[in-house]
Amino acid sequence: DDLITEMEQTAEAMSREHGKNDELGADEQKHLYHILALGALKYFILKVDPTKNMLFNPAESIDFNGNTGPFIQYTHARIRSIVRKAGQGSALAVEGCRLGDKERDVVKILHSLPETISQAAAAFSPAMVANYAYELAKAFNSFYQDTPILRESDENQKTFRVALCSCVANALKNTMNILGIEVPERM
Repeated sequence: DDLITEMEQTAEAMSREHGKNDELGADEQKHLYHILALGALKYFILKVDPTKNMLFNPAESIDFNGNTGPFIQYTHARIRSIVRKAGQGSALAVEGCRLGDKERDVVKILHSLPETISQAAAAFSPAMVANYAYELAKAFNSFYQDTPILRESDENQKTFRVALCSCVANALKNTMNILGIEVPERM
């Protein structure tokens, strides 16, 4: 209990430092800190192969960058924000769309989800699912940094990119759910 309380306090401090909770009410913020704290703790433990030893570092586990639960949780919330701002459904309009290298990387990782889950189940290794979620979040963030989504002038391309974002958010939510980790819709 003390560790969870400490993790919640660290999540609050880091969220305030990064300005990631300014638009949320007090109850929403408290719930967010709880989600981040548990996500950081669970993910840090589950990302390590079960056959290996690990040393838990609370400060490292709550970071919004790197291979952490909060990084994946923040990526999910960012994607949901993009989809809300786009105000469109998740229908894929692929006719005439050009896939850049970053989009192709994201699609390849998405495509490997069923196989990854199957392998993780066969190996009794939640670390495989955790590392998949991290790789997907990392690939999405690289795509997001290099590719216009909402600023795309070609409506067909924009629709595809928003739909791709929605697919990534769903995959992140599902993989984190498999790990018993909640992801926020907003941060």
